[in-house]
Amino acid sequence: MIEVAAADWADTDGVALRTEQRDELTIRYEDPDSEPGPAPSAADITVFFIAYRDGQAVGCGGLRELDATHAEIKRMFVRPGHRGTGVSTAILARLEQEGRHRGYDRLVLETGVKQPDAMRFYEREGYVRIPPFGYYVDSPISVCYAKSL
Repeated sequence: MIEVAAADWADTDGVALRTEQRDELTIRYEDPDSEPGPAPSAADITVFFIAYRDGQAVGCGGLRELDATHAEIKRMFVRPGHRGTGVSTAILARLEQEGRHRGYDRLVLETGVKQPDAMRFYEREGYVRIPPFGYYVDSPISVCYAKSL
């Protein structure tokens, strides 16, 4: 069973998961600073969730509010050993539920050209590719998606 619970940005499990995500992206992009735009922080993440399976933190994701009706999905990550087991779907469903609860009518996200697994996942979950937005407009490695809630 997967439990997705709200957590403080500074939660040690969340910090560990986000560190693992950055380490994985550094390897994929061969660049420790491949993120276009500012990294999310406690100051700009509206809500952050950690997914647990059998008491172990296995994934995370958050929302960064862009305006009163839109938010961006940030730091969506599942540990490699738990991919393909429903964790990412559970996190995304919780993010969408939270978005609707907060009155957002659309979620957007940015992933990258070296993350075909993420692109397949979001497309499978009903996200459609959109032109790069915000910080990602001039980024050659960015691939952006949106979904109406």
